[in-house]
Formats: sequence, structure tokens, C-alpha cells
Amino acid sequence: MKLFGSSGIRGLANKEITVDLALNVGLALGRSHKSAVIGRDPRVSSEMIECALVSGLVSAGCDVVKIGVVTTPTLAYAARKYDCGVMITASHNPAQYVGIKLWNPDGMAFDSAQQEEIERIIEQQDFVAVPWNEIGDITSDSSAIKDHAELILSNVKPVRMRVVVDCGCAAGSTITPFLLREMGCEVITLNAQLDGHFPARNPEPTEENLWMLKKAVKEFGARVGIAHDGDADRMMAVDENGEFVSGDEMLAIFALRECKDSGKLVVPVDTSMMVADSLPLSEVVYTRVGDVYVAEELKKVGATFGGEPSGSWIFPRVSYCPDGILAAALLVEMVQETSLAKMRDVLPKYPTKRGTLPCDNMEKERVMQAIAIRMKQMGKVTDIDGVRVEMKDGWVLIRPSGTEPKIRITAESRENVEELYAMAEKIVKENL
Repeated sequence: MKLFGSSGIRGLANKEITVDLALNVGLALGRSHKSAVIGRDPRVSSEMIECALVSGLVSAGCDVVKIGVVTTPTLAYAARKYDCGVMITASHNPAQYVGIKLWNPDGMAFDSAQQEEIERIIEQQDFVAVPWNEIGDITSDSSAIKDHAELILSNVKPVRMRVVVDCGCAAGSTITPFLLREMGCEVITLNAQLDGHFPARNPEPTEENLWMLKKAVKEFGARVGIAHDGDADRMMAVDENGEFVSGDEMLAIFALRECKDSGKLVVPVDTSMMVADSLPLSEVVYTRVGDVYVAEELKKVGATFGGEPSGSWIFPRVSYCPDGILAAALLVEMVQETSLAKMRDVLPKYPTKRGTLPCDNMEKERVMQAIAIRMKQMGKVTDIDGVRVEMKDGWVLIRPSGTEPKIRITAESRENVEELYAMAEKIVKENL
């Protein structure tokens, strides 16, 4: 059994992620945790899964505090007062998905060993239902959003500028516009009404999905545009010219701020050469794709900053949880000093191409084994996560998605990136 992917438990609501599964996760978690805080994003299925999880937790004797619709970083910060935190979210996935992510009090997601223990308990049905008079209590707390906002405000300076925020009808609506206003910004919001159908756009903050934000930044003359995914652990941006800032650019920009040209940072294997080349005095540590793995390595090596090109930014001086709200606040603080377009101009640029091909989850292992055999003939191979091949002028990475039934392909080269990508895509198609 393998429930946990690269970012918690995630799948189609009522098909892969069922009420029975949620109940079992609650029962398993409640075995070793006596208090838990639980939050959810606004997905249609989130409250259903929350109810089942709470039932399992209290049945095992765990006291539960519900904090309602919040962002994942808000939940992770709230977890500091409890034995663990539980977030019901499928993050950037479309509306039909739902998921469960578990958090430690220090703001780090459950590590591999903790995940394996939860899976073992569920697989062996090793549950313990307590007597009636030891059933856990269920209470509510409405202070989590305020507490999270106050934490961020204590780490940033006042900023006066016009900002456009696209919340995607998701959990970021509960905090980011209000926080930026508290900082002193004039905030124009897009899609800031909670709606679990996500009618405005797909929750993933890609350039394709942020056309509305790009247009609004230019029309309103804003200095920057901010966008979140479904649970606001991710943050992506648009500069003052209405141009989308790539994830690798954002990673380099934050790394330059946090590492001050030196220090240690942690990034996944699909990160651009741009990042390492921008920080020649820093030590760059590579890890598997997934914020859980980045956070684990951050803690292990004592790094200053970590992040993923997908939009997850981790500031360990505050929390080991990717915090899109904190990232938004820090970005507008930076933009007050230097425009985002100017920050981008100084970065080295290499052509990069990313894409995906559909692949059933049950077929991923077979497909990747066949791909690995082919790729080893092409250059130096790194197999931390998928298969990454280093070549003279660039690299290509083929890896199975940890959250969706897809194979992901990333290619980067100083020249001829289209040819490199086409070669990798051909290899994947031949082995599907």
C-alpha cells in the first residue's frame, strides 16, 4: 500500500479518497497523537472528508480543534499548539480532487518514517477505539488566521504600493488581501470569493491560468500581481509589465534575498541551472521533487532557504511549511525597493521546456524502469527522483508525478532545448 505521494495523500474525491479512507487515517493518527488541529480548503468534498477524519481521531481518543476554511500555512502554524495538524486539501489540483496532509508542531509535514507508520497501521487495521468515556473532544477556534497574519506582519516592513491578488476562489481569499492591506498596500482582488468549484480558473497558478491577473496588473498600473493555488502554500507572481515570472526566476530571486549570495539552499532536481549560476558562493543541495522532501533536507542540512519552481517557498527561520502568504508579503517588500522586472533582468536565462504525458499510476514503475535503461545510454544519470541526465549543454529530467497520473518531462539547455525535449518525449511515448 502506498497512500502518500510527494505532497500528502491525494486523489479523486469519493473514488480514490473516500470517507472510509479518511476515517482510517483519523484512527491511525489518533493512536499516537492526543491533540490535533484540523483545517480545510473550500473544495466541495473537503468538509465531507473532514467529518470522517474527525470521527476517526476522536474515536481513538484524540481531542480535535476545528479551525474551518484556512490556508495550509495557516494550519501548519496553528499546529504548534497541538500534537499534530491535519489539512484537508488537494492544493493545486482541480476541483474534483481532495487530499489529506499531516503536519508536525514545528511546521514540517510528516516525514517519510511518519507516513510509513500511518500506512502500516491502516494496512494492518491496527486501530484502537477507546472506551466511551475517553472519546476525544471536538471544539472550534477562530483565531488561527489572525495569529498567522500577526506572525507574518512581525517579519516584514510596511509597504505602500498597488497590488493585484488573484486568490482563485480558494483559501488564500481568507488572508492574503487583508494581510497586504495591513502592510499598507492598495489591494485589488480577483476571484476572492470562496467557491469549491473554482469557477474562475484552475487552482494551479501557471502562466496559462493567470491570464486575468496579467491583464489586471497592466490595466490597473499595479507594481506586482500575486496568485495562489487552492490552499495558498504556493505563490506565483506577475511583474509590473504584466509578464509572468517563472518558478525558477522566483526561486532565484528569493534565494538571493535569503542567502545573501552565500549560505546553503535546497531545491528539487527539476530546478533550472539559473539558480545555481545566480548564487556562485552558495551551496546548492538537490533533493526529490515535493515540498516534504525539500523541508526534510532543509532541516537535515541546516539550510537558509528552500523552494520548488512549482511555487513552494520555504523560509525555515519562520516555518518548515511552504508559505505562499509570507512569500507574497516578502515579495511586495522587495518590489518596493527594486521592480520585479529589474530583478528578473539580472538573472541568467536558459531555454527550458516542461510538459506531461498521461500515465496510469499502476504503470508508472514499469514505465520508469524502461525509461531509465534508455536514458543511461545518453549521459551522466542522477536517480534521486526519476531519471535526470546531465549533458554537455544542459539536462533532461523524466519523473513520475507524485500527485497525478502523469509522467513529467523537463528539459533545459543553453541551446537546442526543443530537440532535447523532443528526444525525451519520444522515449517516454515509446515506453508508455
